[in-house]
Amino acid sequence: MLSPVILILVFVASTVVGYFIIRQVPSLLHTPLMSGMNALSGVTIVGAIAATGIALLSGDGVLAQVAGGLAIVLAAVNVFGGFGVTHRMLMMFHKKGKKPLASNS
Repeated sequence: MLSPVILILVFVASTVVGYFIIRQVPSLLHTPLMSGMNALSGVTIVGAIAATGIALLSGDGVLAQVAGGLAIVLAAVNVFGGFGVTHRMLMMFHKKGKKPLASNS
């Protein structure tokens, strides 16, 4: 198994790299790119589920299982929130009298 120190270093490095990448994105492109990022957040959910499953099978303890469950919940909130923001953004481009493309009926 990997050392917790290595896992923390990978987390910190990916956080720093992600910050510098996002910082370079112009404000005009931020919202359209968010809809594309929902797919990557879906990959995050799959990774969190896999990590939690490994923690359950290997008996790594309750803390690892709780952290994995929390990661699943937070990634799901990120995906659903991103789709909500994208939907609201797309509704801004609809004319008042036109029926939306995706109707719930």
